[in-house]
Amino acid sequence: MKLIIAIIKPFKLDEVREALADVGVAGMTVTEVKGFGRQKGQTEIYRGAEYSTNMVPKIKIEVVCDSAMSDRVVEAIQQSANTGAIGDGKIFVLDVGQAVRIRTGETDVTAL
Repeated sequence: MKLIIAIIKPFKLDEVREALADVGVAGMTVTEVKGFGRQKGQTEIYRGAEYSTNMVPKIKIEVVCDSAMSDRVVEAIQQSANTGAIGDGKIFVLDVGQAVRIRTGETDVTAL
């Protein structure tokens, strides 16, 4: 099993969710986060005054899936979250040792 973590721009969430549903993802966790990468924050103008923010708002999506479908999940996220501009985000893929459904006690892929 794989844990796929994607950090994307907030306005791309609906597109990514639809793309993941199309490839068969049954569930995901979505969190509002803030951070920075190469862009080092951003400069904004508010009421005529310019100020910089160190942290940029992003969306973090976490999906656990069968290893066989992880490439399709990554591709779906990459294609649907891409704007071609700096700050589009990152995707991380990690191995998952075990999953347990609390209600039934099912384990691993059947728990997903």
